[in-house]
Amino acid sequence: MTASKRVKQALISVYHKDGLEEILRKLHQENVRLVSTGGTQTFIESLGLPCQTVEELTGYPAILSGRVKTLHPKIFGGILARRDNDTDAEETTRYHIPEIDLVIVDLYPFEATVAAGASQQTIIEKIDIGGISLIRAAAKNYKDVLIVASQAQYTPLLHILEEKGAETTLEDRRWFAREAFAVTSGYDTAIFRYFDNREASAFRAAVDNPIHLRYGENPHQEAKFFGYLDQMFDQIHGKEISYNNLLDMDAAINLIDEFNTLTFAVIKHNNACGIASRPTVEEAWAAALAGDPVSAFGGILVTNTDINRAVAEAINKIFFEVIIAPDYDTAALEVLMQKKNRIILIRKNAPTPAIQHRSLLNGVLMQSKDLSAQTAADLQPLTDIVPSTRETEDLLFANKIVKHSKSNAVTLVKNQQLCASGIGQTSRVDALKQAIDKARAFHFDLEGAVMASDAFFPFPDCVEIAAKAGITAIIQPGGSINDQLSVDSCNQHGIAMVKTGIRHFKH
Repeated sequence: MTASKRVKQALISVYHKDGLEEILRKLHQENVRLVSTGGTQTFIESLGLPCQTVEELTGYPAILSGRVKTLHPKIFGGILARRDNDTDAEETTRYHIPEIDLVIVDLYPFEATVAAGASQQTIIEKIDIGGISLIRAAAKNYKDVLIVASQAQYTPLLHILEEKGAETTLEDRRWFAREAFAVTSGYDTAIFRYFDNREASAFRAAVDNPIHLRYGENPHQEAKFFGYLDQMFDQIHGKEISYNNLLDMDAAINLIDEFNTLTFAVIKHNNACGIASRPTVEEAWAAALAGDPVSAFGGILVTNTDINRAVAEAINKIFFEVIIAPDYDTAALEVLMQKKNRIILIRKNAPTPAIQHRSLLNGVLMQSKDLSAQTAADLQPLTDIVPSTRETEDLLFANKIVKHSKSNAVTLVKNQQLCASGIGQTSRVDALKQAIDKARAFHFDLEGAVMASDAFFPFPDCVEIAAKAGITAIIQPGGSINDQLSVDSCNQHGIAMVKTGIRHFKH
């Protein structure tokens, strides 16, 4: 490691000035010469501090309506010159290039401008050229130059000034260089995404400030979450959210968003173990819990309506990890907060991404999110018997659940309530048998229930099993060369079958 270096001259060109005043005063106290541009120069001088303009240093005015200000050899030469290189030293002397030891820059707010719905011309003008070039140059030459690349690094710089004065170590400068390249890579990613216009022509991701999780899926695994949970939820109570909590929360949100009517669901290991739609939240909770009161232990609860005291008292009787709702009344929170570790989340009205990513092997899979939702108009009758209005409603309900269940998946529904599901099986027959056995274990009467499958039936065996259980209607995507065998079996057993033409695998 090299010895500490003293900052003698600093170039400052920033968009955000909050938090900068104390830094500037400290630099002045340390006899650091200040060089600046336009608005920043005005700000520095308003503090009563001396400041040389970039134009004075370069001998060249800002041109092209300010597009070109710092792009000059006297600026970049002063930043990129290697202090221990004799040739660099000779050239900086010959061309009167002063060394610049500190660069403080932040970039034009490109993402905020896009998010605000600005015009294309306004957005283009917020693509920073000089600023990002200054950052890259200073970060490249971190052995000799300290780079502060965003407002987020003002506080670390101030700490250095308070503790060491204008002296920095190589470790300091390397840390700031790392942060600088994080800034530039994220900035370029945002610009690429704007020009890519959601075509996903290349995979680019840049997210700062990860949440450090207690551990991953298991205690021996390290984990972080890169994202913006505060845009999705307000956590008003409970312990830190875990890796597995996040997986179940994602499953919960994706499932509950399928329903427009008042619905309550219980999620366990990314699958619904109970879900029901009812006129009141108390009724919906009771029906959802009845689907599998055993698996509900330690699960994730989610609803699309507010939580009142009555339902809070009901759900407080079981152990669960997380509850998600649009809001809670004060009395409900008094009940729910009795367990100090229970995670209570308020769901915000934030959109979820339309593109999904999944890491595997030595790469990343990318796909559009399964946003296909079937209605009664999408159902194509295959059998002589057509489903009744009640059966059609249940079929659509069951189809929404099977869409969000691990394949192979079968769901059994009656009266807008999940009776049971068979999930994650290697055989559709096993999935159906699992669902029937589970429904019977919790005393559901399957006579008149409906069944949804996430894929077609290549053989009529599932139809025969369903018929014996009392199931009267089936929804499936269709597409097997043997579809007719299953249709014929349905006709023989008096079962209505419809197809959607849409498969909902979830692996």
